[in-house]
Amino acid sequence: MLDGRGADGLTASVALGAVPALSDHEFLLLRDWIHAQAGIHLAPAKKSLLVARLGRRLRALGLPSFDAYYRLVTSRAGSSERVNLLDCITTNETHFFRGPRQFEYLDRTLFPAWRADARARRASASVRVWSAGCSTGEEPFSLAMLLLDHFPPASGFALSILATDLSTRVLAQAGRATWPLDRSEEISLPHRKAYMLRGTGSQQGLMRAGPEIRSLVRFERLNLNDPRYAVDGVFDLILCRNVLIYFDAASRAAVIDRLIDRLAPRGVLLLGHTEGLRDLTGRVRSLVPTIYAHVRGIERAA
Repeated sequence: MLDGRGADGLTASVALGAVPALSDHEFLLLRDWIHAQAGIHLAPAKKSLLVARLGRRLRALGLPSFDAYYRLVTSRAGSSERVNLLDCITTNETHFFRGPRQFEYLDRTLFPAWRADARARRASASVRVWSAGCSTGEEPFSLAMLLLDHFPPASGFALSILATDLSTRVLAQAGRATWPLDRSEEISLPHRKAYMLRGTGSQQGLMRAGPEIRSLVRFERLNLNDPRYAVDGVFDLILCRNVLIYFDAASRAAVIDRLIDRLAPRGVLLLGHTEGLRDLTGRVRSLVPTIYAHVRGIERAA
């Protein structure tokens, strides 16, 4: 509580632990603002979820109503709370090597092909990867392990992974690159031995990504709903998995177009298993389900 007053000067009348009701009008205001900011669509059935997740912010700020909270986040003084709101409503479920069939494709087909192309001087000896919606870091660090398997330092390849997310909370956790030790069960024994560190002493029960893979990954906050993405250049591999399921059709199509704008001619795009493109774009073609190649790269190789 802020001395009994809300962040916009309103007196709080809600007892600690209580959450005010969310009216239909307030839900629509917040729903539309969230959609405009992040592209996330909240159906009416998500009203209780919004109460549960934002109720904590009302209590922390000492605000008496969701209307007062809405007025705060849409005011000039609400910039930091806007970040908190988006942190609250995003869902961040992930694990190492999630989507094994996609990782098998990278391991057995795509990365060996890129290595052969570089040796034959058909492509440069570099791989740029973007993990869009990286959550707590398991995806980009899984990619880093696999990249170093195929392109070790002695190969002369330049490797980099950009990992972005809307949530500052999960980015902070991802940047620490530390997880409970039981998460190691998601990682194969050879990868654990090669790339992960086991905590001792005060770090007992934890594991941390080793320096080899940490050096490849750079974390940044990025909103996929922004009309322009503040990233440099193009990427050979873009992963945007289990993110677009929260977007409506128009927002999803716009995001996909912006991602393809950042896809190199030989680039490959990976989506989640429930996020097939269907008729959303003609700029990429399916290689296998949920894995797409840039049309320009297909045409050039034909």
